[in-house]
Amino acid sequence: MPYYIDIVHKSEYANIVALWEASVRVSHTFLTEEDIQFFKPLILNSYLDQVKLFCARNEDNKIVGFLGVAKGKIEMMFVHPHYMNRGIGRRLIRYSIDKLDATKVDVNEQNPKAQSFYEYFGFKAVGRSRLDGTGKPYPIIHMELSQQI
Repeated sequence: MPYYIDIVHKSEYANIVALWEASVRVSHTFLTEEDIQFFKPLILNSYLDQVKLFCARNEDNKIVGFLGVAKGKIEMMFVHPHYMNRGIGRRLIRYSIDKLDATKVDVNEQNPKAQSFYEYFGFKAVGRSRLDGTGKPYPIIHMELSQQI
């Protein structure tokens, strides 16, 4: 496969946020435009620095997906819409489990495709919060790895 996992440099944060936005507009259709504009500066100025950040790059060294892990938890994982369904998310998740010892993830309840995706890798729902981490009314499903595939 022509994609490889690499670290993300701080100088690439703007590219990461642009990729996040493109991905969210396809996968998180429940978010409003106001929500997207609310989260963008938080991601750029705060969230990215709080995780170990890795990306999938294509043969041209372009970032096509990324992953952020902190304390054994996948805090973020997004793939650019033009590169979805090409195994990039699968490679990022395998990397997070195998190399970063990730065993937890939170998923928006309104994104059942993401929940199914993580279930495929052995994550199981273990709890639910009615609000997201910023207090917005987007319920979160808390998942933990129950078996390694």
